[in-house]
Amino acid sequence: MKQAETETRPTGQSPPEPPRVGITLLVNGTSYALRIDSRVTLLDALRDHLGLTGAKKGCDQGACGACTVMVDGNRVVACLGLAAQYQGREIITIEGLSADGEPHPMQAAFAKHDAFQCGYCTPGQIMSAVCLVKEGRAETDEDICEYMSGNICRCGAYPNIRAAIREARGES
Repeated sequence: MKQAETETRPTGQSPPEPPRVGITLLVNGTSYALRIDSRVTLLDALRDHLGLTGAKKGCDQGACGACTVMVDGNRVVACLGLAAQYQGREIITIEGLSADGEPHPMQAAFAKHDAFQCGYCTPGQIMSAVCLVKEGRAETDEDICEYMSGNICRCGAYPNIRAAIREARGES
């Protein structure tokens, strides 16, 4: 059996500080200047540094979609990219989706169709659904299933999610 190598430091010496970078993120129409560890993901920057906790940390591997946000109009799983990669790009989170205090039509449709149970995945589902409709990929239930497959709902609210997307795209 091979023994693990351990880093040796003189007693009382702290580990070196991680590299920090200065970045500016444009989130929900507001510019934020941050000085963060260069390894911070977009998700962690949003949640831990900006206090925007709508995007959830689910799998932390890009497989569940709970952290979906919109970047330059496209859906992005925020756990996979470093925050510094998104400097100068327009980021919209679930907190920035509504306008003038009114819910976005997709948010209203999710509420109307009870398209959530525990609600954990709901922000990512809504952000992905908004982009899906914008992309023109919500023509059929099969399309919706295919293009929403990156957003997992452990509670199984898929029929209600599909109904909400159909309504928000203009079909009752």
